[in-house]
Amino acid sequence: MPSHRQIRYFLTVADLGGFTPAANLLFVAQPALSRQIALLEEEVGFLLFKREPRGVSLTPAGALLRERFSSIEKSISSAIEEGQHLDQGQSGAMRLLHSSSIPIDILLPLIQEFTAQATRARIDLDRISSELQIREIAEGKADVGIIRLPVLRRDPGVQFIQLAAERLWVAVPVKHQLAGQKETNLLELADFCFVSAVHRERGGLARRVTDLCLARGFVPRLAPVISRKTSMIALVAAGFGIAVIPEGMTHQQAPGVTYLPLSDDDANSASALITQHAPAPLARRFIDIALSHWKPDPQ
Repeated sequence: MPSHRQIRYFLTVADLGGFTPAANLLFVAQPALSRQIALLEEEVGFLLFKREPRGVSLTPAGALLRERFSSIEKSISSAIEEGQHLDQGQSGAMRLLHSSSIPIDILLPLIQEFTAQATRARIDLDRISSELQIREIAEGKADVGIIRLPVLRRDPGVQFIQLAAERLWVAVPVKHQLAGQKETNLLELADFCFVSAVHRERGGLARRVTDLCLARGFVPRLAPVISRKTSMIALVAAGFGIAVIPEGMTHQQAPGVTYLPLSDDDANSASALITQHAPAPLARRFIDIALSHWKPDPQ
């Protein structure tokens, strides 16, 4: 089977019509170039060139081989270029996961910067729970996840990069008795219904909020309708109850909802980037961009 070097040498000689100009262009000694062409002719079993006083010309069989080899050379060059782009994190597909408490508008600046840097890349964006994200990353079905802590189970094959905690706020209907206050605290929420509830097999925002309430001696009362997704803001607007949310979710401008910060010192919630311990180049690029926007937890 001819080598890539022999194909390249053959095409250069054919294009330039002689061994001397081809050797100069390829930065090889002419005897070495002639030897490689002779080995190629021996490999294919026929002459490629007619040796003439002022250079060489292709034999009919050589002209056919040149046509075929040209397409091979282009395919090899294209494959090498694509491989370089993939290795440098400039092309390919990356599956990005995020928790429902990390809304898409927070991610858009990161995604826009990523696609501007990696113009040949594509992001497959999916919103799933934090625990499921860990499983997807561990099984190699996703590249990067953005989860809400705490999580009940961790996988040794998944790397966690904890981010700085966000202040927690409370979303209330505009006609709620707390709506006119500048701030509130968790204990003041004990008598109100929450439109979210903790899942017994999952962590995330609802578990963090429940743990904070339990530390103050009460269990969050459940509203008639609950949700663990961003739809809970719509439930607040409809008057079903209140919701404790990270500050990043307060950017959702929902008619009929007002937001108050919680004054408790521990009223915060952390998130984390997750990926495999040896992430692919595209994943590394996205994580670098994310960390340039979001500060990691110093601890």
